[in-house]
Amino acid sequence: MADRPRALRETAHAKINLALHVRERLPDGYHRIETLFAFCEDGDVLEAEPADGLGLTIDGPFADGLSAGDGNLVIQAAERLRAERAPEAGARIRLTKNLPIASGIGGGSADAAATLRLLTRLWDLPADDPSLAAIAARLGADVPACLLSRTCRGDGKGDDLVPVELADTAGSAVLLVNPGVAVPTGPVFAGWDGQDRGGLSLDDPPRLDSAWRNDLAAPARAAYPAIGDVLTALEARSAARFVRMSGSGATCFALFDGDADRDAAAETIARGHPGWWMLRSRLL
Repeated sequence: MADRPRALRETAHAKINLALHVRERLPDGYHRIETLFAFCEDGDVLEAEPADGLGLTIDGPFADGLSAGDGNLVIQAAERLRAERAPEAGARIRLTKNLPIASGIGGGSADAAATLRLLTRLWDLPADDPSLAAIAARLGADVPACLLSRTCRGDGKGDDLVPVELADTAGSAVLLVNPGVAVPTGPVFAGWDGQDRGGLSLDDPPRLDSAWRNDLAAPARAAYPAIGDVLTALEARSAARFVRMSGSGATCFALFDGDADRDAAAETIARGHPGWWMLRSRLL
């Protein structure tokens, strides 16, 4: 009896926004932003093996309530890639959902991007095929950055990307904390006060800058006060060298010089807030 093909595996890296400057509201309802994406070593996990058609199963701590049907971005990414590049191919896909939903750290966008990378390998497609970026752009504004999964600046809707080498973040210990609330992106953007507070400036060479903002933090905190509690808890850790909310929330993060400082912060925060979700990781 022939051995069953071994499943391939891909990480959907958790995304954080080191900066998110909202510049203006566009006529089409979107917002023009200037953002700096960075990615964690950890995240959701996808596996795939050859099959006659396309199928998805979902497990993991945040699987409840997620549909494995056509509305899932994993299936949408797989269907679009197959239609354009491998019409005879199929895959049995498994998504292990480790990241909370609607939490500002990539979520479905990272899953869709990881699906494109995973099926490119499974179906023996060129890794540098330009159709991957085009498919990613049609799936959502954050999907192109998640496809790269490397530090990059995003302009426009966040999908006009330029890779950035930050001198003081690669390999940094990072702690992600979420108070357990799901935050829909649309209402947070709608709550932005419309004030342009200035563009995103990068040093040469680029380094972390305390002037970097997340302009969505104020409307997110107003709607979900627990976000403020998370930021306060992280900012209280003296070893935290950079603290921000990611995306439209509710996940916030802190960067540390080493794992020991990060872990000590996580243990202290967990004692005071045992219901909060946390991820200890490092930046890619």
